[in-house]
Amino acid sequence: MSLKIVIVGAGEVGYNLSKYLANEDYAITVIDINEHKCSRVKNAIDAKVLCGNGASQRVLQKIDMAQIDYFLALTPLDEINLIASKAAKALGAKKIIARLRNTEFNHKEAVLKPVDFDINYVSYPEKAAQKEIEKLIRRTSAVEVISFNNDKITLVGIKLEVSSPLVGRSIKNVKLANPFINHQTCVVYRGDSSFIPHANTVYNKNDVVYFLSRTEDVDLIQQMAGKPSFNVKNIMIIGAGKIGRLLSKALQYDYNLKVIEKSEDKANRYNSSLSNTLMLIGNALDTEFLESENIYETDCFIAATEDEQTNIMSSLLAKDYGVKQVIVHISTTNYIKPMRRMGIDAIVSKNISAVNEVFKFIHTDQQEIEISRFEDIDIDAIELDVIEESKYLKKKYNISNLPDSICLGAIIRNNEIIIPNIKSNIQAGDKLLIFLKPEYISKVENLFQ
Repeated sequence: MSLKIVIVGAGEVGYNLSKYLANEDYAITVIDINEHKCSRVKNAIDAKVLCGNGASQRVLQKIDMAQIDYFLALTPLDEINLIASKAAKALGAKKIIARLRNTEFNHKEAVLKPVDFDINYVSYPEKAAQKEIEKLIRRTSAVEVISFNNDKITLVGIKLEVSSPLVGRSIKNVKLANPFINHQTCVVYRGDSSFIPHANTVYNKNDVVYFLSRTEDVDLIQQMAGKPSFNVKNIMIIGAGKIGRLLSKALQYDYNLKVIEKSEDKANRYNSSLSNTLMLIGNALDTEFLESENIYETDCFIAATEDEQTNIMSSLLAKDYGVKQVIVHISTTNYIKPMRRMGIDAIVSKNISAVNEVFKFIHTDQQEIEISRFEDIDIDAIELDVIEESKYLKKKYNISNLPDSICLGAIIRNNEIIIPNIKSNIQAGDKLLIFLKPEYISKVENLFQ
């Protein structure tokens, strides 16, 4: 019996999540007050659509909430999400997930907390984007950094320049030449598509390669790929919006920080709360202004305004000025591939972060496996436990019997991280971290569970 899910909000988060969940044969109902957004869902996704206010009891009562497994309040407005969550629970929805922008609800001294609105799980998209950008700053030269197993395992994406010592060599050859750098090459993004590589795959110029290792070994991997981390001293953040402010508070005591804000009112409003940050009023697309603020001396440039076009254009300017690390925040997924081709170092989206968080929560809540989805590389990471009665153990398979369509990234055994090789064994009780195309998930489940 398929899960029944209601999604309030058909913006980028709600739309993309609806698309993913509908593809898995869940029964989806989408509610939005905007007729254009409702039409977009109707034309592209197999879902019921209600055009109306998702916080309205009258609208919600059109659905039999007692049959709803998950109610997702994902509009950009906290107030709507909170009221919708409380109403849906009162009407009988089983579990509630809400997107919130204001992190005050999470404070210890908060008068009202998500639990007061019967919310089971909260996604803070801006906070997730801030954490992702922080990881990139501390892992310079990476295009993406994703952590697993309480940050003990790291997946790092590195773009191979023509000067990389890996270009023209096979994965097998590189592993033999670097026996003390335990790593797995889990995914290769080449051109506009991604694939799970095998031992004889040859690294090409401009490949974005996703290496997995113990977190303490990431620096060695970056050196091996010819892109060692560099020291960041001067950071310029464009935009004093939610993401810009969260970043400033987290980074201002570790780096020389400048925040460029176009709105004088906004700059003055938040200047006092960022005591160790230089707040400047100016236009990030004004080349004279950027030069006057020594853009040439900037190590890391972060475009995080609420205007996507400004972020894209300013990041291209920063790249042209020779800034070593350029990170851009975008709202929609349409620009990810073109931005990669343009050479932007790293692309972050709060909306993709929110989609991934909610998607992972639903899957983990329902199954024995955890699923992480990566929008731009079309690959999933799954974490699952190996049971004693599994087909793999009963048939006495070994790692060489695993299909080429998957990559076994890591084995977690008694809190020990094992980066596997051909001689490694898999035991009952092991947790496996596997990378694969979404269509192979059920095949892997059948093998180990």
